[in-house]
Amino acid sequence: MPTSAKSKSKYLAIGSTRPYSGKSSIILGMAQQFQAKGLDIAYSKPLGTCFSESDNDGIDEDHRFLAKTLDLPDNRLGETLLFLDAPTLENRLQGTGQTDYSESLVNSLERLGGDLTILEGAGTLDQGRLFNLSVPKVATLLEASVLLVARFHSMLDVGELLSVQDRLGDRLLGVVLTDIPEEVVPSASTILRPFLEEQGIRVFGLLPRSNLLRSVSVRELVQRLNAEVLCRPDRLDLMVETLKIGAMNVNSALKYFSQAQNMAVITGGDRSELQLAALETSTQCLILTGHMPPSQMIINRAEEVEVPILSVDLDTLKTVEIIDETFGQVRLHEPIKVEFMRKLMSEHFDVDRLLSILGLEPVLSGR
Repeated sequence: MPTSAKSKSKYLAIGSTRPYSGKSSIILGMAQQFQAKGLDIAYSKPLGTCFSESDNDGIDEDHRFLAKTLDLPDNRLGETLLFLDAPTLENRLQGTGQTDYSESLVNSLERLGGDLTILEGAGTLDQGRLFNLSVPKVATLLEASVLLVARFHSMLDVGELLSVQDRLGDRLLGVVLTDIPEEVVPSASTILRPFLEEQGIRVFGLLPRSNLLRSVSVRELVQRLNAEVLCRPDRLDLMVETLKIGAMNVNSALKYFSQAQNMAVITGGDRSELQLAALETSTQCLILTGHMPPSQMIINRAEEVEVPILSVDLDTLKTVEIIDETFGQVRLHEPIKVEFMRKLMSEHFDVDRLLSILGLEPVLSGR
């Protein structure tokens, strides 16, 4: 079923081969550049993947955040048609749920205006296939171009990108590579980019890795760890970039802790000397295990230096596992990250080339 002729907006679908590749971040930075050039942008995320327990209104959290940050009116926002949660999938597999959302998607987008509608896909290209809402299906339905966001792992990623090209053909507009380690950026620029371009895969951006973008707020750690906040609940917006485990003598700890910035330190509740050493370095929060409360001296010092102390009902190994997983799944919901992403995209993303290929002209060119 082709898209309705009523809509004059062009469509750009944003997809990825793996979850947490940075699609929402790229969309935000890209849309901000579009808006700065005077373009009228609409946004839709038909498949909900980030359900909010605090705002039970059927709106995806990324959808809500982007709409607010980009200041998009209702007539520039598509609907979340369904959530990819367990009940929805079970109903579909049992034959009791709706199987084809193609018409619902077209109807949702017909009311949107603007020069360009950006559609955010789910975690992978195939998620949503059960409902005819996978990125390839949506691209064909809407005659949309696809911009692939790929999180860099190694040069072996080239094979995966070539496979996507084989699959999408002319629908693949190009790729943005994210989270590239600093030491790999030169070879990504001089070797990887030219090779992909020679293969017909346009490279619109090579974004270097950022500890800030991978960071997580103390508040997020509290939620993920189900932790009790023992002090400074007013400082949960502090951002954690690294994780350190305190299990050595105090002399070694001071050197160890001083080598990191903006860290969370995990240590036993009975290790007062390590806790104090951590509070004298760049620590954003202390995470205590072992069901032992810290001494009043530690509480007092933490209050002075404004560092939250968290107590968890978990062993050290499980705590580390949860935090490591959290670092890999963080979302762009803090103002400091939004501003950093804006600058990163302005430096490393070729928005003019993208607009040219899409056939869109800046309204505020030269400003």
